[in-house]
Amino acid sequence: MPGHVKLGKSGEPDPDPLPYLVVSMDMKRADMLKPYDPKKSYWVPDGQGGFKDGILENDDGTKATLMLGHEKKVFKSSEIGQVNPPKFERCEDMANLTFLNDASVFHNLKIRYTAKLIYTYSGLFCIVVNPYKRFPIYTPTVVKVYLGKRRNEVPPHLWAITETAYRNMLQNSKDQSMLITGESGAGKTENTKKVISYLAMVASSGKKSAKKVSLEDQIVATNPIMESYGNAKTSRNDNSSRFGKFIRIHFTGSGKLAGCDIESYLLEKSRITQQQEVERSYHIFYQLLQPFVPDMKAKCELSDDIYDYSYVSQGKTTVASIDDNEELEYTDNAFDILGFSESEKWDCFKLTAAVMTMGEIKFKQKGRDDQAEPDDLTFPNKVATLFGCSCDELMKSFCKPKIKVGTEWVTKGQTCEQSINAVGGIARSTFDRLFKWLIIKCNETLIDPTMKKNHFVAVLDIAGFEIFEYNGFEQISINFVNEKLQQFFNHHMFVVEQEEYISEGIDWAMVDFGMDLAACIIMFEKPMGIWAILEEESLFPKATDKTFEDKLKAQHLGKSAPFAKPHSKTDKNAHFAIIHYAGIVSYNVTAWLEKNKDPVNDTVVDVLKRASNELLVYLWRDHPGQSNPPEETGGKKKKKGGGAKTVSSVYLVQLNDLMNTLHSTEPHFIRCIVPNTHKQPGMVEPPLIMHQLTCNGVLEGIRICMRGFPNRMLYPDFKSRYQILGQEEINKAKDNKSGAYGLLDKVGFSREKYRLGHTKVFFRAGALAQLEEERDTIVLKLVRWMQGQCYGFIRRKDYRKRADQRDLLKVIQRNFRKYMQLRNWGWFIIIQKTRPLIGQVNIEEELRLLEERANEAYGAYQEQLDTKAKLEEESVRIKQEAKDLLKQIESEQGNLSEYTERQAKASAQKADLEVQLHEAGNLLAQMEQERQNATSDKKLLEQENQVIKKDIEDLELAILKLEQEKTNRDHNIRSLNDEIASQDEVINKLNKEKKHLSENNSKASDDLQSAEDKVSHLTNIKTKLEQTLDELEDSLQREKRSRADIEKQRRKVEGDLRITQESVGELERSKRELENTIARKEKEISTYAAKLEDEQGGVGKITKSIKETQARVEELEEELEAERQARAKAERQRSDLARELEELGERLNEAGGATSAQIELNKKREAEVQKLRKDLEEAHIQQEATMTNLKRKHQDAIAEMSEQIEQLSKMKSKIEKDKNQISHEITDVRAATDEINRARASAEKANKNLQQTLNDTNKKVEEANLTLSDFENSKRKLAAENSDLLRQVQELDNNANMLQKMRIQLASQLEEARRSADDEAKERQSLLGKYKNLEHELDGMRYQLDEETGHKDDVARQLAKASQEADMWRQKYEIDGMAKAEDLEMSKMKLQARLTEAQSTIENLNAKLGQLDKAKNTLQSEIDEMAVQTDQAHILNNQMEKKAKQFDRIVAEWKHKVDGLSMDLDTSIKECRNASSELFRIKSAYEESVSQLDEVRKENKNLSTEIKDIMDQISEGGRSIHEIDKIRKRLEAEKMELQAALEEAEGALEQEENKVLRAQLELTQVRQEIERRIAEKEEEFHNTRKNFQKAIDGMQSALEQESKGKAEAQRMKKKLEADVAELEVALEHANAANMESQKTIKKYHEQIRQAQSRLEEEQRAKEVARDHLIAADRRAHAMQNALEEARTLLEQADRARRLAEQELSDTNEQLSDLTCQNQAIAGAKRKLESEMQTLSGDLDEMSSEARMSEEKAKKAMVDAARLADELRCEQELAQALERDRKLLDCQVKEMQQRLDEAENNALKGGKKAMNKMETRIRELESEMDAENRRLGDAGKNLRKSERRIKELSYAAEEDRKNHERMQGLIDQLQGKIRSYKKQIEEAEEIAALNLAKFRQAQGQLAESEERADLNEQALAKYKAKERAASLAPM
Repeated sequence: MPGHVKLGKSGEPDPDPLPYLVVSMDMKRADMLKPYDPKKSYWVPDGQGGFKDGILENDDGTKATLMLGHEKKVFKSSEIGQVNPPKFERCEDMANLTFLNDASVFHNLKIRYTAKLIYTYSGLFCIVVNPYKRFPIYTPTVVKVYLGKRRNEVPPHLWAITETAYRNMLQNSKDQSMLITGESGAGKTENTKKVISYLAMVASSGKKSAKKVSLEDQIVATNPIMESYGNAKTSRNDNSSRFGKFIRIHFTGSGKLAGCDIESYLLEKSRITQQQEVERSYHIFYQLLQPFVPDMKAKCELSDDIYDYSYVSQGKTTVASIDDNEELEYTDNAFDILGFSESEKWDCFKLTAAVMTMGEIKFKQKGRDDQAEPDDLTFPNKVATLFGCSCDELMKSFCKPKIKVGTEWVTKGQTCEQSINAVGGIARSTFDRLFKWLIIKCNETLIDPTMKKNHFVAVLDIAGFEIFEYNGFEQISINFVNEKLQQFFNHHMFVVEQEEYISEGIDWAMVDFGMDLAACIIMFEKPMGIWAILEEESLFPKATDKTFEDKLKAQHLGKSAPFAKPHSKTDKNAHFAIIHYAGIVSYNVTAWLEKNKDPVNDTVVDVLKRASNELLVYLWRDHPGQSNPPEETGGKKKKKGGGAKTVSSVYLVQLNDLMNTLHSTEPHFIRCIVPNTHKQPGMVEPPLIMHQLTCNGVLEGIRICMRGFPNRMLYPDFKSRYQILGQEEINKAKDNKSGAYGLLDKVGFSREKYRLGHTKVFFRAGALAQLEEERDTIVLKLVRWMQGQCYGFIRRKDYRKRADQRDLLKVIQRNFRKYMQLRNWGWFIIIQKTRPLIGQVNIEEELRLLEERANEAYGAYQEQLDTKAKLEEESVRIKQEAKDLLKQIESEQGNLSEYTERQAKASAQKADLEVQLHEAGNLLAQMEQERQNATSDKKLLEQENQVIKKDIEDLELAILKLEQEKTNRDHNIRSLNDEIASQDEVINKLNKEKKHLSENNSKASDDLQSAEDKVSHLTNIKTKLEQTLDELEDSLQREKRSRADIEKQRRKVEGDLRITQESVGELERSKRELENTIARKEKEISTYAAKLEDEQGGVGKITKSIKETQARVEELEEELEAERQARAKAERQRSDLARELEELGERLNEAGGATSAQIELNKKREAEVQKLRKDLEEAHIQQEATMTNLKRKHQDAIAEMSEQIEQLSKMKSKIEKDKNQISHEITDVRAATDEINRARASAEKANKNLQQTLNDTNKKVEEANLTLSDFENSKRKLAAENSDLLRQVQELDNNANMLQKMRIQLASQLEEARRSADDEAKERQSLLGKYKNLEHELDGMRYQLDEETGHKDDVARQLAKASQEADMWRQKYEIDGMAKAEDLEMSKMKLQARLTEAQSTIENLNAKLGQLDKAKNTLQSEIDEMAVQTDQAHILNNQMEKKAKQFDRIVAEWKHKVDGLSMDLDTSIKECRNASSELFRIKSAYEESVSQLDEVRKENKNLSTEIKDIMDQISEGGRSIHEIDKIRKRLEAEKMELQAALEEAEGALEQEENKVLRAQLELTQVRQEIERRIAEKEEEFHNTRKNFQKAIDGMQSALEQESKGKAEAQRMKKKLEADVAELEVALEHANAANMESQKTIKKYHEQIRQAQSRLEEEQRAKEVARDHLIAADRRAHAMQNALEEARTLLEQADRARRLAEQELSDTNEQLSDLTCQNQAIAGAKRKLESEMQTLSGDLDEMSSEARMSEEKAKKAMVDAARLADELRCEQELAQALERDRKLLDCQVKEMQQRLDEAENNALKGGKKAMNKMETRIRELESEMDAENRRLGDAGKNLRKSERRIKELSYAAEEDRKNHERMQGLIDQLQGKIRSYKKQIEEAEEIAALNLAKFRQAQGQLAESEERADLNEQALAKYKAKERAASLAPM
């Protein structure tokens, strides 16, 4: 969040935070230059939620006319606000603004935010605006800035508040709290982290050990766990905390960190089971599917696809800004850091996975009933496994929970919807309990028991006030919390303010501003308030949302002022509205009761409490569940003693505890703001920000602040700024107060606008602007006077100059006239001729001077001899150093052994890989052997299967024989049926064995298939690797040839691309400007339309406001009258006290002139008086606090007594209850009639007022229409002017863009020059020390070194001078560095080496591109192979379906046989049925009557139990007596009706019993006759029916088994598809491994080639060094020869000349040789370093890309520093060479003078030699210039090549990113294909289920028709028999 920045490395300095904390001087100057009129500058609304500044023309109190640019507009006077003076621009504390209005607050926040200042104070608030960008304001440097500082000493920052809290805790020994609120995405959690990190850095305990994790790390480690389980993606924030948390950070007495604990509030449980489209659930669900923990999915029974889990895949499943795999790593490490055991961690993961999986528990309807039953048991089995319980028991508890009816337990059938809701309730409750357990565990680990906890600093991170389009139960909960927090802030703010007023001695009456919000809070918390009604309705079983709404409206609408009717534009179905401090919010009560109850299935809870998962049992330990009576073992529901805890009751208890904690602490307030909804840095949306300022209470705090004295200044600051208004009064004043009074009275400043304290001056809101205006007028006069003086001085100086010129012109003219007169006069001509002879040279004097110069030249010659001796000594030392350098080179060459060791390691790794390949081959052979064994087992199983089939056929033949014998032998039916049953049992056993064998067979085939797939996969990989190796070798050759052509084409294309990009940019810029102008015009049109609509809609708003306020006016009039009387009394007392105070002041002033001793005594007494006053004030405050506590306790006692009285009154008799009820109703009716009459009168008054206002508004509308027409005319005029101005602005913008481009190009050239110079300097750094020692004795070296280091520091501090200094360095380098002639050859070699390296990198990049293309082709081929495999899987599926159809055919045949047997059975039992049908009818009638009696009894019993339950619930719910009496009467009436029905049923039952007895007597005779015949038939019938029933059951079981087999086939199909997906994943991994292996092979080859090239380069460098050594020896001998030749006296002049030439050449050669050696050695070292860096870069790239990027950054920083140092050293070297050259030139000149003198005096023949010497010097200088030019050209070519290399690397990086993007698209397409396949399969399954249901329904219909026919036949026969029996006796 706000400006989080990654810390640099340990060696890197932190970036400068001041631009992000402090307003710069440039900003202040720009603000002071803004146009401002202290009387006419006003803010006006712009119609879009923001504000514009305009110039006020007139204001009549109701309407104000302002000029906005060139337009006049009219606004209401209440809508405009004054603009603050420029002094207050970007004010750090908005409470200091002189005009505290909404527009000024918004403007100050906006301009600070656009200036990258995200922190601003507003009184006690610290407002934080989310920057959506990382600012360097949280580094250790910033910690040092704020450590130990007060809030007013440092810029606004969150850490300033934190430091204040920490210091107050230590100094005052009082607990501190920090309240951080704001909307989602505002940065609350990030600010909380920053507070904790600051406290951890400042107050770390220092107890750190290697084994135990430090407490600071544990505190920081809680963040990953809390964020994983409590944070989710919302529409505004990708990482939004969905719970409130209260973090207490404990400290010891010395301020060291002692521990931490966390409390959570209002976790959003509904997100667990449902999310919106743009949101997603908690992060932990998505982390569980990541691959960081390898065995996570196996242990947690999870699949790879998130869309398998509907609970967490309803919205987004991925977040771009969050890496779930990385977050899983952090979460897993956090569990370890916090000390969780392995079992606890895995139980936590399992429960989380179970909650996620519970969304896939599905139910289906059982038959025609509404009863639910489990559908697919795959996911329920997983859930039961994770919970550690039985799946059947769990699903039974969901479908048929047990409830208690009276004293008995019965099972209650659940519908599918009820069961799904029960599953969701268990999931939500489990996750909620798990989250709370995590917080408890974190608290246990975060508390250090060894340290004493004295005090704490608490951080409250909770959501701010919410006004959404739909506001429900969650919104009213969080809004009530913010209402309480705002009341707490109001109370605290003005307690602090008023304490300051009293301490400063200001006359002020104490006001409790916290009572402003009391009405709304009392409405929530009173006995029949909103929370109490919600509790009551939640406990009442038949309550609905409608009854809850009616009760709320009946209790509060019209009675409670904050309760209003709904008027929401976004939610038309809202039920009521509440007037909060932040606005009116309309709420919808839908599902509030259900959310408040949060019910769970107690039967399921009992199952969970018996689970084997220890953590699950622990989480549900406090739930009562259902008891276990001794006589029963199943889970039963137990009656709760005190009623269930609702969500609101727990929430209110937590809220009260929180408020008590906050009241006991010293609070600090932070408000977080979301600037825009697009997450764009620097962009603001005015309506969004103003809405948040309102909801956060910032504007409320400013409103309260305006009622006091918000602006205050210390006396020194006041005098320093406003002393100019009254200098004399300030100087003459005895003290600060009298001086301030004199000054303010002088300027006519009203004393009502300010108060003078002991140390400060307090001003009311807007008062400072008048003072600023007075000051500005005087300053303006002084500035104008100063300008006049300066202008006069300049003009007078110019006048004097012109006057002097005029006088001089006269002199010139006079002289010229005299010359013209005298030019032909003879004497004038003689004077002109003789004038040059004056002062002619004396020859003797010249000769004397020449002799002196000759002597000086001879002295210089002697000095040269001395310097020659010194140089010889230095040459000896140089030889020694050369030997040392050779040794160093040899030692550095010894480092080649390391490279050989690395090569040996690489070969060892290669050998290990070959061994692994061999092992893989062995494993492949082993798998092949296992496959062969499996095929042999398969053959054996097939043989056994054939034997079983033969046995089944034999059994079928035996069954046919038995059926034939049955028709012939009826008396053997019983025995044959028994045999058939036994044979069926055998068949069932055999079928089971067959099924088992088929399962084994399928598993074996699966294993065989997987082994074959692995074999084929490995062979494919092998062939692909061989192909890729060949292709790489071919592509290497091709790419080398095509590289040169591609290079040329790329240069051309890049040039064209730059030109086109510039043209496109200009076109886009012009397009944007045109679009902006069009949008601006459209906005102006829309604002005019909106203003017209606002004027029209004003009437409706005014009527509503009048209606709402008219009811309150009458109540407030009385309070107003009382307040006026009290205020009059207070004013009289205040005036008396002021008069007395003035008299005392006069007396004190009179007595003040006594003595100094008396003054000191008076000061002491005043101090004592102040102490006594403070003590008295503290005593008053304590007394008030005790009084409030006593009042609160008294009120609590009264409330308890009233509750007891109410309970006693409920226990009175029914007569008294009725009487009280009637009296209440009478009083209510009377009150209602009074209210109606009152309302009628008020409505009539309001109607009259409204008619008047309506007429006024109509007039205003007409005036507005006229002004609109005027505005339109002026708009047309302005449009033409605006177009011209826009054209000019566009031209200026184009010029500015061109200048910007030029500046960017120059900056890039500067960076390139700097980079190239730094590269060269880095390579020579190691040898500079030695080279400095060689020139250490030169005089000016140290001074120049210090000067250059100073230049470096100036470059770092002053970036503006960088270009000039770079140019200076470049010129020095081009002028002075040309002396190194042989350096060009080395630079050419370096350039060639770098060019070859660049070519190799280009080849590598092209080769990688080719590899990527080939990899893409291979992937395509593998996809085709996978498609073939899927086709094979479909073929197998079709075969299984054919087998299933064949089995259905066999079942149909068996059914046909059964139908034949049933027909035979029907023919055999017709006679028996005719005989026993009458008996069955009578029995059925008897049974029906008995069942009716049982049902009536059960209903009676159920009703009685329901009556008992209702009575219990009524007693628990606390309903009113009147309602209970009504319910009792209604229930008694129902009871009487039920008793009457029961008596009627009993009478009918007795009649039926009599009928039955008579029928039994009649039937006894019939039975005796036919009983003998029926007995045998009946027994045979029962036996046959039993046997055939068994046969049918067997067939049905076989059918079910076949259906299960079909389901198993479907499962195998899914499994095959899953295997296909796994194979695809494995294929991708294999491809990745293949690519990595190719990269490593390539790297090894490259390393070998580089090592060989380095070896050759080292050998060449060694040979060059030897040549240099020989040359140095040669030069030493030459110098010795020159010394011997110089000693000869015969040819002294010639030898002197030769010696001079020899010395000059020797020094030049020596310098060139040394520079060559330096460059050669530096080049070798640079190459070695570059090789080491490339090797380390390769290793880092293999380990991690992140580490590589960090190493590159670090390397770049080090290179920059090193190159800067080397550039400085190179400059020093060049300057030293320049000085040497100048010194040699001086020596040459001296030698020339000596030679001239010697030639003149002695030989006079050396002129030719000197000329030769001079020509030689000129030639050397020309060669030196040429070599310098070549060196510059070489440097330019080097920079060009490096630039080219960077461009190529960037292009390669772009190609790699494009390939990764294409790979991601391929993965997405594959995922879509898989999802489509799943949808097709699900559709097929649904179609099959529907077809099966249709067939089942057809079968049931046919059976029912058959049964109906049989019943009709039996009825007809029975009727015929009765008729025959009735005719027989006659």
